Amino acid sequence: MPDPKTVGDRTPIPQVAVSRPNEPHSAMGWAPDAPAGETVAPLRRLDLSLGRAEADLALDEALLVEAEAATDPAETLRLWAFDSPVVVIGRGSKVAVEVNQPYCQTSRIPVLRRCSGGAAIVAGPGCLMYSLVLSLVRRPELRRVDAAHAWVMTRLSAALRHQVPDVAWQGTCDLTFAGRKFSGNSLRIARDHLLYHGTILHAADLDQIARCLLTPPRQPDYRGGRAHAEFITTVPLDASRLVDQLALEFGAVSGDGTWPNELTDRLVRERYGDPAWHTRH
Repeated sequence: MPDPKTVGDRTPIPQVAVSRPNEPHSAMGWAPDAPAGETVAPLRRLDLSLGRAEADLALDEALLVEAEAATDPAETLRLWAFDSPVVVIGRGSKVAVEVNQPYCQTSRIPVLRRCSGGAAIVAGPGCLMYSLVLSLVRRPELRRVDAAHAWVMTRLSAALRHQVPDVAWQGTCDLTFAGRKFSGNSLRIARDHLLYHGTILHAADLDQIARCLLTPPRQPDYRGGRAHAEFITTVPLDASRLVDQLALEFGAVSGDGTWPNELTDRLVRERYGDPAWHTRH
């Protein structure tokens, strides 16, 4: 396993009482954490990049598996980034339909499969990644997929608006700036926890993204048939500030730095390090 790397400042954030009476509501609804004034246990903040794309993807699934095996509800906010460009396809994606394979092969950009749904994305330098594991025992309302999207998108937008005031939530779970997408998100629901993770493009190579991907088979209405080059954008922000703003909005505090390294290694051996997993569709 490569040496892990941290992202941003990990100064502990005090636990606070949850009370959000003035938070914006979406058309899909907003579900509070707890009645106003009640204290909710903080999420564990984990600033950790592993330096190998297969291992980084495996760690997201390992955090979900770890939470499912825990005696008490377990919740985590992971903040991280890929070291080099990578195409990440959804669990059910077809590589030939969504990825420009000749370009990726020539450019030596790996095409890897994640454990959640959704379409292909391109990540790497200039793309901040976040991953949330949330308890469905602690937050049973999030068993409704629309409520899960609303819970995350509301907080993600609030964190971004400290630096990018004109963020908009469009489609199912996209964030846009001036009508162009800069954040895509997906989820996987297990028995008692869900994994919700996504991207924030702040200094990414947009030309490279457009060259890596084919026209997606499913598109939100607001895209209007635009090609990638006319549809995606980056947002001007300081990623080191954003990670702390995300931690505040999601109520995450730094812990002891432990993470499921043995489970991550096993998932790499059994799945993420196996080419057959990534090319199975």
